[in-house]
Amino acid sequence: MKIFINDIPVLIKKSSANINIEDFDVIIDQELSAVPAKKLIDDVLVRNASKEDIDHLLRLMTNKKFKNLDALTFTVKNRAETVDYLKQKFTVILAGGGVVAENGRIILIFRRKKWDLPKGKLKKKETKKAGAIREVEEECGIKVSLGDKICTTWHTYLKNGKYILKKTYWYQMGCVDDSQMIPQAEEEIEDVRWMDFDQTRQSLYNSYRTVRHVIKRFYAMKSEKVT
Repeated sequence: MKIFINDIPVLIKKSSANINIEDFDVIIDQELSAVPAKKLIDDVLVRNASKEDIDHLLRLMTNKKFKNLDALTFTVKNRAETVDYLKQKFTVILAGGGVVAENGRIILIFRRKKWDLPKGKLKKKETKKAGAIREVEEECGIKVSLGDKICTTWHTYLKNGKYILKKTYWYQMGCVDDSQMIPQAEEEIEDVRWMDFDQTRQSLYNSYRTVRHVIKRFYAMKSEKVT
């Protein structure tokens, strides 16, 4: 499970998983409540973390930006139990979005001063696929066809003092009609644009790690189909 907290990737793995400790700059084997925040820098590994430790740090990271932390990995004895525990601590919201592709180009939107992918919260009783299509079409002013699932991402944020854990389902999509393409202003979208590979790569310097993760997975899937 990978969660993005304030755009920092957090992974939860089984203690039995093969992990190369040389990939990490800081390794912690103690209660996180006793670890000063200044020690959380670069790539951090927390071994045999408790559910309470993880909950404590995730909430802390949601409230505060850790500017020197690049990535955080936890190892736990029971991964499924830990994930279920964390889900109960947060209000879970489901969302859907997509990578719309055509002739080597994809669509990116410009929202809140960053390049992003179209996505949004699912409506009550709406299926993941239907919600993803609706959100992409509404935010970009286009018509799309649904392709394969790319991946699922998780990220946390605060809303009205409550901790939210958003689960977003991402899909490959084709463009059926972009003749009326226009950014959805009510969603604070300033621009919607087709970009080729080089333009996309350049735009990702001003984007989110979640978006880079999804697009990386998208291109990897395309590459696998070609080979």
